[in-house]
Amino acid sequence: MTSAVELVEHAPAVSIALPEALGRALAAGDIVDAAPDPYVPGRWSLRAGSKVGAVSVTAPGTDEPFTVRITSKVPVARLFFLIGYSLDPKRGRRDGLVDVAEHQEVLPALAHSVERQVDRALRQGLLQGYRETEESALVVRGRVREAEQIRRRFGATLPVEVAYDEFTTDIAENRILRAAVERLLRLPGVPRDVRRRLLHQRARLADVTAIVRGRSVPDWRPTRLNSRYHQALHLARLVLEGSSVEHAPGGLRIDGFLFDMNKLFEDFVTVALRDALRGTGHTARLQDPHHLDQAATIRMRPDFVLYGADGLPCAVVDAKYKAEKRHGFPDADLYQMLAYCTALGLPEGHLVYAKGNASHTAHQVRHADIVIHQHALDLDQEPAGLLADIEEVAERLVNTSRV
Repeated sequence: MTSAVELVEHAPAVSIALPEALGRALAAGDIVDAAPDPYVPGRWSLRAGSKVGAVSVTAPGTDEPFTVRITSKVPVARLFFLIGYSLDPKRGRRDGLVDVAEHQEVLPALAHSVERQVDRALRQGLLQGYRETEESALVVRGRVREAEQIRRRFGATLPVEVAYDEFTTDIAENRILRAAVERLLRLPGVPRDVRRRLLHQRARLADVTAIVRGRSVPDWRPTRLNSRYHQALHLARLVLEGSSVEHAPGGLRIDGFLFDMNKLFEDFVTVALRDALRGTGHTARLQDPHHLDQAATIRMRPDFVLYGADGLPCAVVDAKYKAEKRHGFPDADLYQMLAYCTALGLPEGHLVYAKGNASHTAHQVRHADIVIHQHALDLDQEPAGLLADIEEVAERLVNTSRV
């Protein structure tokens, strides 16, 4: 059995020899589509979907981990431009947020980028702030927690249950950075030089309390005081939330990192459209909740709804990370957009895809005064061209709202 397989997102399936336990583990997981090869016993057919990255899988009864690497069809530099822009449009438009150096794979590029941002954040030393602390003490500091004093001490005067604000480096921002660094150090495929630099960053954060694996990540709020941490924290959150794979159902061990290209494309399109429409007098809402029916029992959540100065919806957009096939885009997308337009009372709706045979097509719905537009973005082009295409879509939205 080979110890690794290289796949490409949405590419044809690959047949590979795997132990039964590992094949079933992959089939039960949410990493790739896996099924026994119907023609060759002992082999499994693996096909990547929209997730890209690298994971290491150890199934019950197997000794060595099996690594699955999934490459994006979008070049890594362009992929991380989409990530950077989604996290910070202002900086992403100017000079990009994510530096991937020479790395051509997702995980090495991510690890390099996080390490560089953490290094920049810590150059002036660790950020300090106030943290609320509760403890038992021999002297009164801050305020006495009277209810806890009675419950725990039964009338005794010492020790005293107190609460106070402590000025320290052991704050949420530093904890998040340390957790992200440690997470990356556990992942397979991080280059040796990047790993060495990550170890250096972990040493700088050694006095910060580590977040216990499985516990929720603490919240932080962007302020002027922590501005030098913003970029590092955005990327750290990306490592720690949602896209990370780290669980062990039924003895299965999975450790790795995957980007969901569906979510990434949706985030980029909606954030970029909102940025392009600033100053037009319109308000954009992302993942705006609505209902299809009068009784408000059928929920719908369009990716992007544009509102006019009167507070009424004037345009709706849904982003779809799928390329147009020979016979066009899936009809289901059109039906979904028709439902959005009907429920919102809009004459036009917009579907935005990642690449297609034509940059724009429009469909007039029979027996309804509704036009559904389909736009295609070429993610292989330079950022300036991609953002220019986004601005064209934004202009159509504004023109629609004036009709």
